[in-house]
Amino acid sequence: MLKATLIKAATEAGKLMKSRMNTGFSIENKEGINNLVTEVDVACEKLIMDIIQTEFPDHFILSEETGEVKTDSEFKWIIDPIDGTVNFAHGIPICCVSIGLEKNGKVLMGAVYNPFLDEFFFAEKGKGATLNGTPISVTQKNDVYASCLVTGFPYSYLDSENGPLEVFGRLIRKGVPVRRLGSAAIDLCWVAAGRFDGFYEHKLNAWDSAAGFLMVEEAGGKVTDFEGNPYSLYQPHIVATNGKIHDPLLDIINNR
Repeated sequence: MLKATLIKAATEAGKLMKSRMNTGFSIENKEGINNLVTEVDVACEKLIMDIIQTEFPDHFILSEETGEVKTDSEFKWIIDPIDGTVNFAHGIPICCVSIGLEKNGKVLMGAVYNPFLDEFFFAEKGKGATLNGTPISVTQKNDVYASCLVTGFPYSYLDSENGPLEVFGRLIRKGVPVRRLGSAAIDLCWVAAGRFDGFYEHKLNAWDSAAGFLMVEEAGGKVTDFEGNPYSLYQPHIVATNGKIHDPLLDIINNR
């Protein structure tokens, strides 16, 4: 029932998101610059939460717009109703629904759905990752300087020491292609699917990565913080790779 509910919530929210693209909707700015929320984010979040709470009314929920709906349950649903809201608000079809499910602090399964590309990624702990039902795996590239990477940029602290611009500069000056799609969940899924060799970002929230990081691990990749420690959703730094370029990428990020 957990898996069925997860798939239903992601699928139905994706359908709603797709139906509202370019239809005209209200857009507001949250704290900070270009930190957008649309009425579609709110509607998708409500739809997801209604589906989950109908089946599991006692489960803990953490969602980007609502925040925490706390309970004593060992299960926690971690929801980003639209990851890539800036893209969505501008009619750019690189955005998705992302939902992860934790049990006692460990992510059990995750779903990421981009309805515009009709790509449904799903992962379950110990059972692999799939794209539209077909198993996926990370690349086998072992040279970080021959890799294709993806990252995200915040709208603040860009110029901090060893920050996003410094790391980006080190890579592109070596000729490494680094893309910026605007959706961390999709970035992670595309690493899992072998489209990118690695992803890094300086500041993510739990809802940005809860489903995607499991996707990478279940596709055979490696995910850590910037120090190489096992990844936690509740700290900001992430490096997700095919595993073979992981340590060299960490060296570049940390300017070692």
